[in-house]
Amino acid sequence: MDLRTKYLGMELKSPLVVSANPLTESVKNLRRMEDAGAGAIVLFSLFEEQIRAEREALHHYLVYGTESFAEAPTYLPEPTQYHVGTEQYLNLIRAAKEALDVPVIASLNGTSLGGWIKFAKRMEEAGADALELNIYWIPTDMDMTGSEVEEHYVDVVRSVRGALTIPVAVKLSPFFSNFANMARRLEKAGANALVLFNRFYQPDIDLETLEVKPNVILSTPHALRLPLTWIGLLYGRVQCDLAATSGVHTGEDVAKLLLAGANVTMMASAILRNGIDHIHKVETELLGWMATHEYESVQQLRGSVSQINAADPSAFERAQYIRSLQEYKPNF
Repeated sequence: MDLRTKYLGMELKSPLVVSANPLTESVKNLRRMEDAGAGAIVLFSLFEEQIRAEREALHHYLVYGTESFAEAPTYLPEPTQYHVGTEQYLNLIRAAKEALDVPVIASLNGTSLGGWIKFAKRMEEAGADALELNIYWIPTDMDMTGSEVEEHYVDVVRSVRGALTIPVAVKLSPFFSNFANMARRLEKAGANALVLFNRFYQPDIDLETLEVKPNVILSTPHALRLPLTWIGLLYGRVQCDLAATSGVHTGEDVAKLLLAGANVTMMASAILRNGIDHIHKVETELLGWMATHEYESVQQLRGSVSQINAADPSAFERAQYIRSLQEYKPNF
């Protein structure tokens, strides 16, 4: 059974890719992920705020005490309160490239055209095989129009693409008025792949302290439907690669997304919940499903149930929505 697939111009041994998560901070874990069957690994995201903090800290120390006498006994720099980790991130890329045979994809999480574009170049120089640009942004400016929001995304992608020679994937949310048009615009801006979809982590309220608190909820297989829908709609209509993320927990989940047209499927929540060896379990389930349904390769099944190849193309659109509501019967 041939699990090879192509993603970002690279041939991967498997469509099972580890997406950015805290377990990728350790080279030991990266080796285990490769051994368990991962075809590529996306390192944890470096946040724009971290890079900005490092730049501000450097400026602080460059100007600190310039009006003082260096001989003064109190002439000592103030300790920073924040572990930035940008150099550590570059070192992780280098160490991962030394230790692994599978591609290593760096991840930048941000929203602006700031200094992290320069840092993307440093990631490339450190040896990253590709960059995943994780655009996590919730516009709250009431004077900003939808067109301006979309143009901002396009500008970010175009700028990062112009700074690098390695492939660039864009991880984004589905919250656009016409996602199909946005996908095409991002492709034209230089995106080599679209990663569908980013999940916004919405806060909660503690009823005892009346404080807003973070509330990270791992995905479930139900989250699969959104990326499956859009990958099925986009397959064959954009030339860039399509990666599915969120809701990938079993070999059957992977099979569905490949049938819809995904080049790769990405896992984080399933690994965090079940451990790194869960990658091998998912691979075994996928191979079993392919054998039962007489598929010999990922390439053979990929996109065969996308909208352009489906027996009923309307299944991805409004006609199926109407049919679903009409046929639904409550259990009581």
